[in-house]
Amino acid sequence: MFLWIALYAMGGTTLAGIFIVAALTAGYTTTMPIVWAAVAGFVVALPVVWMVGRKLRG
Repeated sequence: MFLWIALYAMGGTTLAGIFIVAALTAGYTTTMPIVWAAVAGFVVALPVVWMVGRKLRG
C-alpha cells in the first residue's frame, strides 16, 4: 500500500503537470481548462500507477 501511495504521489503530479503544460501550449489560458487538465492527469495516473506498482511487486 505504501508503494502505491508513493508512486501515485509522484506519478499523479507528473502527469497532471504534463497535461497542464499541454493545455497551456494549446492556448487554453483560463482557469477551468487548466483545472480539468490537472484532474485528468490525476485520473490517468490511477491505472498507470496500478500497473507500475504491480510490475514492481513482482
